[in-house]
Amino acid sequence: MPQTTWRAHLVAALALGAGPAFGQAIVTPPISAPADIAPILPGQERAAPAAAPAPAARPGLPGLTSGSPTDDQQPVTFTADEVEYDQNRALVVARGHVEAWQGARVLRADEFTYDRNTGVATARGNVQLIEGDGQVVFADSAVLENQFRDGVLEGLRGLLAQNGRVAANGARRTGGSIFDLSRVVYSACDPCQDDPLAPPIWQLRARTATLDQTTRQVRYRDAFIEMAGVPVLWTPYLQHPSGSAPRQSGFLSPTFGITGFLGGFVVTPYYWAIDENQDLVLRPLIATSQAPNLGLEYRRRFNFGEIQAEGSVGYMNGDQDTPRGFAGHIFSRGRFAIDENWRAGFDLNRASSEDYLRIFRYGARRLLLTNAYTEGFWGTDSYARVDSSIYQGLRSTDNNSQIPVVFPNVYYDWRAPTDSLGGTFTFDTWNFATFREAGTDTQRANIRLGYSLPYTDGAGSIWTIRAISDISGYNYTDLAGAPNYSTTADNGGIATANIRAALDWRMPFIRSAGEYGHQVIEPRVQVVTGPLTGQQTSVPNEDSIDYEFTDATLFNLNRFGGRDRQEGGTRFDYALRGAWHFPNGGLLEGLAGASYRIQNDGGPFYVGSGLVDRASDYVGRARLMPVPWLEFLGRGRFAQDDGALRFLDLSTTVNFDSGTSISGGYLYTPPVPYLTPVQTRNEVAAGFTQRFGHWRVSAYGRYDIEINRPVAVTATAGYEDECFIFEARFLKRFAEDPSTGSLYPASTLLLLRVGLKTIGDFGFRAI
Repeated sequence: MPQTTWRAHLVAALALGAGPAFGQAIVTPPISAPADIAPILPGQERAAPAAAPAPAARPGLPGLTSGSPTDDQQPVTFTADEVEYDQNRALVVARGHVEAWQGARVLRADEFTYDRNTGVATARGNVQLIEGDGQVVFADSAVLENQFRDGVLEGLRGLLAQNGRVAANGARRTGGSIFDLSRVVYSACDPCQDDPLAPPIWQLRARTATLDQTTRQVRYRDAFIEMAGVPVLWTPYLQHPSGSAPRQSGFLSPTFGITGFLGGFVVTPYYWAIDENQDLVLRPLIATSQAPNLGLEYRRRFNFGEIQAEGSVGYMNGDQDTPRGFAGHIFSRGRFAIDENWRAGFDLNRASSEDYLRIFRYGARRLLLTNAYTEGFWGTDSYARVDSSIYQGLRSTDNNSQIPVVFPNVYYDWRAPTDSLGGTFTFDTWNFATFREAGTDTQRANIRLGYSLPYTDGAGSIWTIRAISDISGYNYTDLAGAPNYSTTADNGGIATANIRAALDWRMPFIRSAGEYGHQVIEPRVQVVTGPLTGQQTSVPNEDSIDYEFTDATLFNLNRFGGRDRQEGGTRFDYALRGAWHFPNGGLLEGLAGASYRIQNDGGPFYVGSGLVDRASDYVGRARLMPVPWLEFLGRGRFAQDDGALRFLDLSTTVNFDSGTSISGGYLYTPPVPYLTPVQTRNEVAAGFTQRFGHWRVSAYGRYDIEINRPVAVTATAGYEDECFIFEARFLKRFAEDPSTGSLYPASTLLLLRVGLKTIGDFGFRAI
């Protein structure tokens, strides 16, 4: 029988005739064998290469680029230690580290036989079939035809995308993309390092399975899910995307639960991949004690922006604490880029009630904002924004007729380049109109001019000259209504103007502490002056209702955050700051200060703000960080005459290298007239987080000392590794509904979640 044999270290090319079956053979010195890896099942496998070798890298082969013919049109090329060719039988036999490839598809084996008459290729011994997308299939033997597209494999084992691993007694491949498997096992877990033959955390066993590489779906029949080798769930049919699957329509993992308001319930989400740019999730909820509820989530991307929306619709059966009737909600947002300077967006948020959101777990919120805006940016010097806003209060104590609609709200600011003296001039304008069903309607136009000039003298003192000027015009109706309740005016208009100028001096004294770091003592004094403004009861107040006097606002020229209330007269601000910077990155810092006004008219401040008297309350800040992982921080306000506590906020955090984090805090605030209900807050809080290995646990609690009861308690525990997620959450709120005197509905939550990566999540929820 005429035969031709090539041995290792002889390189030759053999043209086996025309056609795509075999174009050339290259015999090279033996390549090194791949390293072994731990199997997912008893037995041995060969490790897959990091990626399929690029054909262009092999000597003597033409390079394959994206413009080359498709894989099916490429010739089959191979390398081996030894090749025999029987010309009479048209039979090619390659032995020893055989590697054959066609396009991006690669086959490796100990022995490779190809029959040119039938087009059938047989591979034996450590067979590896590597696809162009990086997925690898191992087998003991394989019989392939139709350019490697079809065939039968024995002892199949596979490495899929996202760490997926599959093994089967046998498999049939058809169409180049369909694998029919028998006696199959699948898992995404790494083998145990100490005992590679031990069962993984979870694995899926099935009598038969089909891997469709075109649709990238895996379908199982007569399947068991095992946890640590113990069967926990049987299903006659199960389908999930393969690890490399793109977005595809289909049912998602269900969530089961039981709550006091819903009874037993199940949520069966369906994901609809509408096209490449948009998708929709339907979340129908079926409960034993409430009518069905349908939740929806929609997303769409454009070349210039995106839209996201979440909504629901349902019917509440009602009880003594909740209303009866149809209910729903929508939370949505859109963001769009107009050009390189301008962008636009919107937020649309509406809901039937806070109770509805709590009961159906759509995220409890007290206030919802709906707005539309456009804004422009020009470097760091200019900014413009035009928007309109509608607010919705969701609690029974909220009077939405007194909550304003803002239309429009126009803001623009500009900062000039630094002048020859080193100062900076700024200009901005803020104009808006508000409307209420019951209360004040206001239209305001405002212009603010500002200037700041810093200077450092030869002694190291830092001087700053600052000035701001506000000019405003108002038109209003029903000033006697909310939120002004004025007794001096009802309808009309008014123009106001104010200028504030300040000279700020501070002198940082720095002293070296040698090996203990360095110390800083910095006194600071500021004098601010301007015309008297009085109580301003005839001026609408839309943006200066909320105010808090702390060390952060001590040196502001106008200590109101808005412009409807203007501070006037002359005052002196003074503070002393000290700091010790440690070499290890730690810090000890303290600041104490106050203000003194020349006039004694009370100004526009409310009683209890700390600024009504000529001498203000004392404000302070203290921070201790002896080491980078431990910090104590406190801010407070104390009465000028007797040092009585007016405000205190304390917090501490500890972060250990072991993964433990501990936090604690205390908050005291007196009643303020702009918050409902008007009450003192006197609370302590504490929490911790611990991470060890794949585990994470945490707990947090708040306790109200004033009313002697908890405010909220939460606890979580979770585990996550390369293939498995477990999470448990508990939440208990103790807040009362003022209208009923009882706890808010759905104030207790227990959530359990189990996630099998690449397959899906399973959840249980109780309220």
